[in-house]
Amino acid sequence: MFVKIGRCICLSALLSVTFCDDYRVDYSHGLGRRFDGIGGLSGGGATSKLLVNYPKDYRDQILDYLFKPNFAASLQILKVEIGGDSQSTEGTEASHMHNEWDENYQRGYEWWLMTEAKKRNPDILLYGLPWAFPGWLGDGGDNPYTNVTRTAEYVTRWLLGAKKFYNLSIDYIGIWNERPYDISYIKTLRKSLDTHQLSHVKIVGADGGWEIASAIEKDSELAAAVDYIGAHYPGTTTSSEALTTGKQLWSSEDYSTYNDNTGAGCWARILNQNFVNGFMTSTISWNLIASYYSALPYPGCGLMTADNPWTGHYDVSAPIWITAHTTQFTAPGWSYLQHGSGVGKLTHGGSYVSLVSPDHKDLTVIIETMSHDHSLCIRPALPAYNVIAQNVTLQLRGVLAKFQQLNVWYSKLAFGKNETSVLFKKLSPVKVQDGRVTLSVGVDELYTLTSLPGGTKGTYPAPPARKPFPNTYSEDFEAFPDFSEPFNFAQQVGSFEVTRSNDASHGQVLRQVVLKHPIFWCPFPLITPINLIGRTWSDVYMSADIAIGPVNGTTGVFVAARVDQGGCQSWKAKGIFFFLFPSEKKFILTNDLARTMPLKEGEATGAVQGWNSLALLLEGSNAVGRLNKQTLFNITVPSTPAHGFVAIGTDSYGIADFDNVQIKGSGSH
Repeated sequence: MFVKIGRCICLSALLSVTFCDDYRVDYSHGLGRRFDGIGGLSGGGATSKLLVNYPKDYRDQILDYLFKPNFAASLQILKVEIGGDSQSTEGTEASHMHNEWDENYQRGYEWWLMTEAKKRNPDILLYGLPWAFPGWLGDGGDNPYTNVTRTAEYVTRWLLGAKKFYNLSIDYIGIWNERPYDISYIKTLRKSLDTHQLSHVKIVGADGGWEIASAIEKDSELAAAVDYIGAHYPGTTTSSEALTTGKQLWSSEDYSTYNDNTGAGCWARILNQNFVNGFMTSTISWNLIASYYSALPYPGCGLMTADNPWTGHYDVSAPIWITAHTTQFTAPGWSYLQHGSGVGKLTHGGSYVSLVSPDHKDLTVIIETMSHDHSLCIRPALPAYNVIAQNVTLQLRGVLAKFQQLNVWYSKLAFGKNETSVLFKKLSPVKVQDGRVTLSVGVDELYTLTSLPGGTKGTYPAPPARKPFPNTYSEDFEAFPDFSEPFNFAQQVGSFEVTRSNDASHGQVLRQVVLKHPIFWCPFPLITPINLIGRTWSDVYMSADIAIGPVNGTTGVFVAARVDQGGCQSWKAKGIFFFLFPSEKKFILTNDLARTMPLKEGEATGAVQGWNSLALLLEGSNAVGRLNKQTLFNITVPSTPAHGFVAIGTDSYGIADFDNVQIKGSGSH
């Protein structure tokens, strides 16, 4: 039986009906909003930690998948954390100014990442945002706005350092990730940028909700200072106040979902519907790449995963190819068409957006039909809706009727046991007849129709197979430049950087350098610096040489094993922690980082005021601790946690040096 709807002929067999509808694509009555780009976020925090120590060949391949134009994800925006010496989800990112008298642009890996992105795509846009701030900006409190001029200067210096040391021009700057904004600070920051010849840097306010829109409407000076309104996880909707401002609206952090096919469905849906429903012209994924230990929070919540640098293994996940459907056929500066004239919802579920190039010579249309259960994002809740197979007819009108054919790229996300996904496959071009083109669109599919001739599904040979972290590991920190973070160590609280020891016999060491608690991003105060490494060992021996700084030193140090967690929950980490307090000649063995679960305390008469060697051996329920090769305890310990990270750290903020870390595992989980 044939059913005719408009000028679209649809076939139904028995009870199965394919619906069809016409959708006008036309800009005769004007264009919609400017498209600002699709991006990824490195930070919030330490999400790219393991990427930097991949073997160069594999690291370059990963970077190509992320940033190389017309190859894979071809990202158009890179957003990075401005490190603040505080935990911000997966770890701590170092500040460029630990203290008011200190300024250094060799720390961290975001400089390197931005430089690599720019090498591949000189047009990529760069965006910086603080999650936390070093404590000196708050005068010992938790408010970075205590002195707005000082904080504005701190952020301005980061922008100037990017240009001076790396020739990076940052395009956008944020306020304080998902924390309160301060109107006086925003105005002061705008003045500081203009004073330092950074007028090109645009301010995004305020990387939280849409609340700043109301303030913008009431304050003309604030309205002049804020260029974009950026919200996080908006659920594809915006507010009437935000629309009334007339400013470009962004989903400046979104996705945050495991990168399986459901995560890909989430990403496909919101890339379209953030504009269809919410008029948002940019969407940025948290995170760019899941390059952190999988035992930390939110494993695999990146566009792809690279958490195995000791082998070079990485996974090019489906969201990479979902991204390509938009980024390989658009660029920032293109324009969306207006709603109802190339942008909207499909009648039987799904959505479509149309964009034209600045010279109006090229057209790209992206159609998605992601079903509810196969496109759930981690947040917010998704209201119920239905999608069914349908025929979609695009009516190209006005100037757009000139196209005689459009190139087609196709993805189909598979969820059945015997089904295989199709990801970013080039199909035969479709003919445009009398300005019309019809597609038969199924459920959980994504189409790009474009006048552009390009598009590439880039590929490299398969990387090596995944393997666990080496069971035996040692590090003397001699191979790293000053101020860098050593490979594989994942600082969770505090900031640890390589430096030269005052003791020539120890050469390069790893130093915890934060002197006072930072202005936290996490909801819990984190006051015990800790640095994790490796696999989730069960039976393990670990040792380290440790010295407390003679000036601004911490009060105690520790080695630990079977540490069960990091992230914002680091404060309640459990494991076996061996603390030494040299000045008190005392040790404490505890079952938790916060020392609320003591197992044994005693004298450490062999402790000295210089370098001490601590060793911890765990075998089943037995723990042995040694100080300078002398046994301090040999006791039975709880069986939980049964496995976890090895760690080093300090009892409190303050200087401590670590050297000659040795790890030997006899069993792992």
